[in-house]
Amino acid sequence: MLKSCDGSLLESYDLAMFDLDGVVYVSGAAIDGVPDRLRRVREAGVHLAFVTNNASRTPEKVAANLDRLGIEAQPTDVVTSAQAAARVVRERFGAGAHVLLLGGAGLEAALEAEDLVAQSEPDDDTVVVVSGYGPDVLWKDIMRAATLVKGGLPYVASNTDMTIPTDYGQAPGHGMLVRAISEFAGIEPVVAGKPSRPLLDETVRRVGGQRPLMVGDRLDTDIEGAHAVEVDSLLVMTGVTHLAELVAAGPGERPTYVSADLEGLFEPHRVPEAADGTVELGGWTARVLDGRLQVDGDGAASDFWRAVAVAGWTHLDETGEAASVDGVSVPEVPGPGEHR
Repeated sequence: MLKSCDGSLLESYDLAMFDLDGVVYVSGAAIDGVPDRLRRVREAGVHLAFVTNNASRTPEKVAANLDRLGIEAQPTDVVTSAQAAARVVRERFGAGAHVLLLGGAGLEAALEAEDLVAQSEPDDDTVVVVSGYGPDVLWKDIMRAATLVKGGLPYVASNTDMTIPTDYGQAPGHGMLVRAISEFAGIEPVVAGKPSRPLLDETVRRVGGQRPLMVGDRLDTDIEGAHAVEVDSLLVMTGVTHLAELVAAGPGERPTYVSADLEGLFEPHRVPEAADGTVELGGWTARVLDGRLQVDGDGAASDFWRAVAVAGWTHLDETGEAASVDGVSVPEVPGPGEHR
């Protein structure tokens, strides 16, 4: 269920594709230890890419924000769902195609970079509607675009994320807009962002590398997206995925590797030993009894996550039911330079 690696993951992969929120930063602040770990990735000679479903910001703005957080980044290191959507449109309709835009500056810039004509008003030459997250998109523009899509105009969406993190909590994401247009028009859009494959394909094309690894915190975008393009993945437990979500992950959402944080890039990955319903690794013992996950022992935080993942997935595959995690305490992630 998990893959073993005797040495550092960086010895096995030559491109590391990082999701941003929950992997690199949380609530606008770099996760503890991340700037140094990303520097070590570069020093290892591994291609590094920052991959985001957020279509509202240009790569230049994303790179500038990373620099502000102490993370070395160039615009060419950043690949957005806006760029992937623009590539989809260019390949389908050709350079010079007229595109009705619902979105922000990031999507507009991506379309123009692909020699496409971004329009705020449709004309007789408009061949496709493209949307991305944009906080200033007006309802009247959404209604017009939805009507055109219902009338037969193709629709490309940058992503279908249902939520977006804000300073005041989780808010409705671009996926809510996509759902509204799609249900009204009775169609399914072409989606560029994770978990669909165009974004990760675009990342490999732009950044390079023959052996890519997706590094993310979300099962339904990052890890499922890695499955879509048939590349290995590392799930880090610093973002939105928690114990209940991990043990309930179906085969299409299961990562190749699990780690407490990005230090997992530099460590060997051992596979837990499983026998007679008991899973053991690094001092931890996990099992599911009467539908409830039980964990005993002590050890490294990453070994805890690997043990509970295998115990939970085994139970799910055998019974079709996710194990209850009530009462299970998770270990704290050690700070930089600390080891348990």
